[in-house]
Amino acid sequence: MRTLLYFVFILLLFSACFPTKIAPTIKEDKVMVAKKFKKGLPKRNSFIFEDPKNENEFYDYINYKFKLDNKDVQWNVPFIVNNITYYLSFNEVERTTKTINLAPLVIDAALENNDLEPVLEDSYTSRSGKWYLVLTVNDEEFMDCLKEGYAKRDEIVVFLRQLRKEYLATSDYRSLLFKK
Repeated sequence: MRTLLYFVFILLLFSACFPTKIAPTIKEDKVMVAKKFKKGLPKRNSFIFEDPKNENEFYDYINYKFKLDNKDVQWNVPFIVNNITYYLSFNEVERTTKTINLAPLVIDAALENNDLEPVLEDSYTSRSGKWYLVLTVNDEEFMDCLKEGYAKRDEIVVFLRQLRKEYLATSDYRSLLFKK
């Protein structure tokens, strides 16, 4: 019985890792204040979703979709919903998950007790990240169009959801030039 307990303890020790930061999982999309999602972003309501694609692919998508010719692609891109012009800006941000791994710490501590050099210092923590797209929308008067209570908010969110779905489904962005 005692051997079994030692075995379980060692198994738990070697598989134990404690998260210190956790990247959020967003199933489809979320509307929230960007600054609450990640420091350094504007204090405006934003449409946020996970980006499984490579870096700058959303930039290429927006560039081709709105025929911008690589000019002002990230900021104030005009689009029309129900004959009203709005302006889209976006940021690509990374949120990380960071964990502390106990097994390498214990092994290196045992090695140091035997006057040996630690060998697993690089494995004390592990880090993995997720990328997100944070979209903000203004109207002609620079009002936050995703703010709760904005008259056309629901129509804009529907447009942004369609934009997200088209972006995730499209692999050749140049084909967007031929769509009307």
